[in-house]
Amino acid sequence: MEILRERGQGALDRKMGIELLEASPQRLVATMPVEGNTQPLGLLHGGANVVLAESLGSIGTQLHAGPDRMIVGVDINATHHKSATSGIVTAVATPVSLGKTMCCYEIVITNEKGERTCTARITCLILAKRD
Repeated sequence: MEILRERGQGALDRKMGIELLEASPQRLVATMPVEGNTQPLGLLHGGANVVLAESLGSIGTQLHAGPDRMIVGVDINATHHKSATSGIVTAVATPVSLGKTMCCYEIVITNEKGERTCTARITCLILAKRD
């Protein structure tokens, strides 16, 4: 978790109320409130799901790559299964693959009833060592 302390929490993560509960390259867990992250109809914004997923996939890749490597997201997609209108959602990210130059995570987001609301996948590229 030292790398997370060095990296810090991103400004967007703070604005959205994302709270990281567990973090390792093999499993990441975070929560995010629905309130403040809705679209005009009062449903959790699909883009909020994507931000949550990208945050977890990026952190997992950084933990896998180590502190001397830069990482960037190169692909992300999300399928929204069910709407959320209140409470919090919980995201669990698990690796599809952890390679030398690329990592891929699946992120499952659920509501407070444990119902799957979104499934996302992110692929991150691990760049050369920092100077």
